[in-house]
Amino acid sequence: MCGIIGVISSAPVNQLIYDALLLLQHRGQDAAGIVTQQGRKFFMHKAKGMVRDVFRTRNMRALPGSAGLGQVRYPTAGNAYSEEEAQPFYVNAPFGIVLVHNGNLTNAHALRSELFSTDHRHTNTDSDSEVLLNVFAHELERSTHGVPLRTEDVFTAVSAVHRRVKGSYAVIALIAGHGLVAFRDPHGIRPLGMGRSQDGTVMVGSESVALEGTGHVFERDIAPGEAVFITLDGQVHARQCAESPKLQPCIFEFVYLARPDSEMDGISVYQARLNLGASLAKRVVSTVPPNEIDVIIPIPESSRPSATQLAHLLGVPYREGFVKNRYVGRTFIMPGQGVRKKSVRQKLNVIASEFKGRNVLLVDDSIVRGTTSREIVQMARDAGARKVYLASAAPPVRFPNVYGIDMPTSGELVAHGRTVEEIRQSIGCDALIYQDVEGMKKAIGSLNPKLDGFDASCFDGVYVTGDITAEDIERLNEGRVGVQEDEEDTSRLALPNAQEA
Repeated sequence: MCGIIGVISSAPVNQLIYDALLLLQHRGQDAAGIVTQQGRKFFMHKAKGMVRDVFRTRNMRALPGSAGLGQVRYPTAGNAYSEEEAQPFYVNAPFGIVLVHNGNLTNAHALRSELFSTDHRHTNTDSDSEVLLNVFAHELERSTHGVPLRTEDVFTAVSAVHRRVKGSYAVIALIAGHGLVAFRDPHGIRPLGMGRSQDGTVMVGSESVALEGTGHVFERDIAPGEAVFITLDGQVHARQCAESPKLQPCIFEFVYLARPDSEMDGISVYQARLNLGASLAKRVVSTVPPNEIDVIIPIPESSRPSATQLAHLLGVPYREGFVKNRYVGRTFIMPGQGVRKKSVRQKLNVIASEFKGRNVLLVDDSIVRGTTSREIVQMARDAGARKVYLASAAPPVRFPNVYGIDMPTSGELVAHGRTVEEIRQSIGCDALIYQDVEGMKKAIGSLNPKLDGFDASCFDGVYVTGDITAEDIERLNEGRVGVQEDEEDTSRLALPNAQEA
C-alpha cells in the first residue's frame, strides 16, 4: 500500500507535490520521496520517515522544475529498513525514466530472472517496483527502436508491460524531456485518478482527496489497463492498452485503506462505509436484540461512518468511547533494557463513563490478527462495561493479501481456520458479529453498477488475476515485510490522524 502523485505544470511543482503527499500520508508512513524535472535533468530526494520529517527547506529548494512525481511508502515486500528501496526509482536508459508504483507484483521473482538473463538489465534492490521500472524501460527501448519518442511508442510499451507483469500496479513515470505516463493494471486493483487546476496543471494521484485538496478538479479515474501520456506542455493522450480489462478494485480500499473524503472508481468511500453499516445492522439484529445494547462505540478511526449508520438504524445511542493518542512515537531501547512491545493502551484511552454499567457494542472496520481487538475488549471491561459485543463492518479476514496490503500470513490471521464462535472465544467478547461477504460486495458495489466485481481475496480467497497458487503465497510471504519490536510502530492505531491527516 502506497500513495503516488504525478504533476505536469508551467510553474514549480515541489510544494504542490509535498502538499499532495501530506494528503496521502495515510497510505504510507515508512518512507517518502519526490523527484522533479527541469529541462532534461532530474532532481530527487527520498528517505525513510513521514513527509514532514523527510523534506526540509533545503531539500525543497533542491527540487526545481515544473514536472515531478512523489510517493509515500508502506512496504509489503522487499527490505523495509533500506533507504535504497524508498521511491522514486531511476534508470538512465532509454531517455532517463523515474517511476513510482503502488501495488505488488505477483511474478516479480520470475521477472527479475528474465531481466537478468534475457533483457540484460540489472536491479540493485529487492523491490518489485524496481523490477517494474526496468520492464517498462526495456519495453520502451524496444518500441522506440533508437528513434525519437512518439506517443504511440509509450502505449506500445505499456501494452507489453501488461503482457509480462502480473499482480497489482498503479504506476506514474516521468520520461526525461518528454512527459508523464500513468497506467493501471488490467483489473484496476489499485486506484489512480486524474484532475486539473484552473491554470492548466494536470495531476495524477492515488485518491481524489489529494487532487481536490491541492486545488484541482477531479476529472476521472484512469481505467483498468489504460495508459495516459501527458506531454510537458500539458496535452493529454489516452489509450486502452490491455486486451481484456475488467474493473475489479480492491474492496479493502473502501473498507479501510482510503480516506473517507475520497471518491474512487465512481464510489464515495464515505457512502460505502455508511452502506456497510446499514448492511451490518441486519446481522446485528439477528444476533443481539437492540434492546440489549445500551450504546454503540466505534474503534477509531475508519469505523465511524459504519458505526453511526448502525446506531441510527438500530435506534441505539452513538458515543465516542476511545480517544486516540496521535503522537505515539517509537520505543527506544536503552542499554540494559529488554524489548518492550507497545500496548494498545498507549494508543487509545477510554472514556470510562461511556462504558461503566453498560452493554456496549464496539464497531471496527475489520478484524485481522485479533490481538488489538482482544486488548480493546479487555479495556472496555476494565472500564466497567457489563457486556462487550463486537461487530466488524467487514467479513472475517481468512486469507493473505498478495496485491499490496500488508496482510499477515494465514497463521497470523485470527479467522483463518476458525469458526466465528472460536474467534469470539479468542477475542473474549460476549458476542461477535461479522459482515458477510456478499453483503459487503452488494453494499459497496451498488454504488457503481459498472463495476465488474471486486478483489475481495482476503475475505473470499478468490484472487482476481487468476495466477495465484499456494506456492506463490508461500513465496510472497517469505518476502513480506515485518516490523521489528524495537522499530517504529506503524500499525493503524499508532498513526497520527490516520484517516483524517
